[in-house]
Amino acid sequence: QVQLVESGGGLVQAGGSLRLSCAASGRTFRSYAMGWFRQAPGKEREFVGGISWSGGSTYYADSVKGRFTISRDNGKNTMYLQMNSLKPEDTAVYYCAADPSLFDVVPTAGYDYWGQGTQVTVSS
Repeated sequence: QVQLVESGGGLVQAGGSLRLSCAASGRTFRSYAMGWFRQAPGKEREFVGGISWSGGSTYYADSVKGRFTISRDNGKNTMYLQMNSLKPEDTAVYYCAADPSLFDVVPTAGYDYWGQGTQVTVSS
């Protein structure tokens, strides 16, 4: 089992940047594929992107491709989401999630463990 805590959210102007962190407990972090999701008010939760357990594979939703970058530091049990060129439509609560994947791939759904979320607000 793994516990996840997000941080780094806040208010930023359009065009600005933020970096979110997801800190995981436990010594098995390196065996989990990790993902970022977001949910805006009145909308369904959306998969933003993810990273395989080795960090060798990443996947991004079309809406963030080229602007967001996901990375992980298995030595620090932490995953990151670097968000650049932010837009008002990126406003949402951002969640990190973990999946005990047997393969070094990026799942787009079916994650088992979730953080509590961090709010990102982009003003126009």
